[in-house]
Amino acid sequence: MKIAIVIARILLGFVFFASGIVSILKLGKMGGMPADATNFMTLMVEHNYTVFIALLMLIGGLLLLVGRFVPIGLVLLGPILVNILLFHILFRVPGIITGLICTALEVFLIWAYRISFRGLFAAAPVLS
Repeated sequence: MKIAIVIARILLGFVFFASGIVSILKLGKMGGMPADATNFMTLMVEHNYTVFIALLMLIGGLLLLVGRFVPIGLVLLGPILVNILLFHILFRVPGIITGLICTALEVFLIWAYRISFRGLFAAAPVLS
């Protein structure tokens, strides 16, 4: 089980770390998307929204790769994964399979680190 956790952590970390670098350096190309999706992405790029998301992806991926503060990395990457899935579903952009695989890895890692997240699911959290 520990080997599966390490493999999932490294795979997910690498995907987001590499995606963050590609996005920051603007190495990727926007092609093959419907017009609405292209317009949406163009607006996000022009207003530097994608740079902020890329930094979060880079930090979250790095935390997973290093293996320190993994729950924080998972918390950073969770909303990004939701947005990736919504983008593909709502704009009907092909390539959702990568998002689904990353989501499966994220859910598996959240389950593996569930002790770190137990306070989030407490009905009456304890205050210090």
